[in-house]
Amino acid sequence: FKQKTAYEILRCLVGSEVCIRDRFHMQNDTIAAIATAMSPSGIGIIRISGDDALSVIDRIYKSKNNKKKISACQSHTIHYGFIYDGDEKIDEVMVLLMKAPNTYTREDTVEIDCHGGVYVMKRVLEAVIKNGARPAEPGEFTKRAFLNGRIDLSQAESVIDVINSKNDFALKSSLSQLGGAVLGSIRQIREQLLHEIAFIESALDDPEHISLDGYPQKLRAIVDNEYVEIDGLLKTSDNGRILKEGINTVIIGKPNAGKSSLLNVLVGTDRAIVTDIAGTTRDVLEEQINIGGITLNLVDTAGIRSTEDVVEKIGVKKAMEHANGADLIIYVVDSSVALDDNDYDIINFIKDKKAVILLNKSDLASKVSADDIKKLVDKTVISVSAKESSGIDELSDTIKEMFFDGEVSFNDEIYITNIRHKKLLSDAKESLKLVMNSIDDDMPEDFYSIDLMSAYESLGLIIGESVEDDLMDEIFSKFCMGK
Repeated sequence: FKQKTAYEILRCLVGSEVCIRDRFHMQNDTIAAIATAMSPSGIGIIRISGDDALSVIDRIYKSKNNKKKISACQSHTIHYGFIYDGDEKIDEVMVLLMKAPNTYTREDTVEIDCHGGVYVMKRVLEAVIKNGARPAEPGEFTKRAFLNGRIDLSQAESVIDVINSKNDFALKSSLSQLGGAVLGSIRQIREQLLHEIAFIESALDDPEHISLDGYPQKLRAIVDNEYVEIDGLLKTSDNGRILKEGINTVIIGKPNAGKSSLLNVLVGTDRAIVTDIAGTTRDVLEEQINIGGITLNLVDTAGIRSTEDVVEKIGVKKAMEHANGADLIIYVVDSSVALDDNDYDIINFIKDKKAVILLNKSDLASKVSADDIKKLVDKTVISVSAKESSGIDELSDTIKEMFFDGEVSFNDEIYITNIRHKKLLSDAKESLKLVMNSIDDDMPEDFYSIDLMSAYESLGLIIGESVEDDLMDEIFSKFCMGK
């Protein structure tokens, strides 16, 4: 055992651990797609990747001065010339030549920079396809990068997260994962688990030379440590989701309290209809804003009150449903009007929820104070005036304090932002819990290895060491063409 690595021993014991990349034989065909948006722009990029990428570009590209075939040129160079479809000149272009393996896909790759008209991009792509390539599927370039070992699955998923980033913090988190932050952490845990699995299997197979005396206590300490590591990653998932997707924020309050006016102030435009008539808002309005570097997914709801109006009743019901599922509730109180039973019902509703209370209409004579509210519920109370746009900075600071302990800054901490990763980490944590229970109950050692292997495999699904075809297809189908 001491002369072999844990991985080598496990391969001998359970057969070779066949990585997903070994199971999939990459097709030898060459793919192509438009990698930029299909709208008029200054430049358009057509990307080609595969074994025949160089021969494809040789057939359609002619240099203005150099008569040498472009495939014979040095890798990672840019060339100026023209794209032809047969004898017809299509466009004046710059061609970026990148030879395997030092490319995104680890295949020969060519990028054609042409003019950014929709029609000219389509014509260039048609010429590429006519001469040996096929249209790429969504995410196929990144899929090949994964299958060819260029990136792991968590890095592949972070590519789409970078593209879809809604704020600076989401972008930094996605870039961190793209750089392998999750990979490094998961791989370290897996290596430790694999070592213990190999030791147990080796000891069971050769009890004369490898003793398990006192091993359960040693294993318990190791499992405890890895359990804490996984739990630490899981604890970042809520903040990770918020950084990635934003805080689901619902604005509630009585009719005419100023909810829609507040929404308009936060959005910076007249998004909601505002009148002096109570009950103007009957349905929910949704907007996304960035406040103090945080993305808020705002939902403005119908005023909450007892009513006999059928349509308004539906609006009130929807308001309560949205509030029940919110990350944050902003309760708007008209401070110029005394509290009534509707207010007391709302206050009772938010007692056990994350909420901030805004005393709106601070520009008018006040009949409700912060002290009045705090006697009823222990929540942060802020005086604001939607009419004069005051108090918004304090609201921003309060939200930061509630969700990020006063700071929204990205450091070296790994944030789990992917719901798939969260589920698999939870599965791995549960498997390690079963190992602890087996140790505490003095179960036979082979029980340990079963649950250790289960945790090992769950973690492997995160980084793509073990993954099913349908899961991989689902992940990459979310990508745009050309990526």
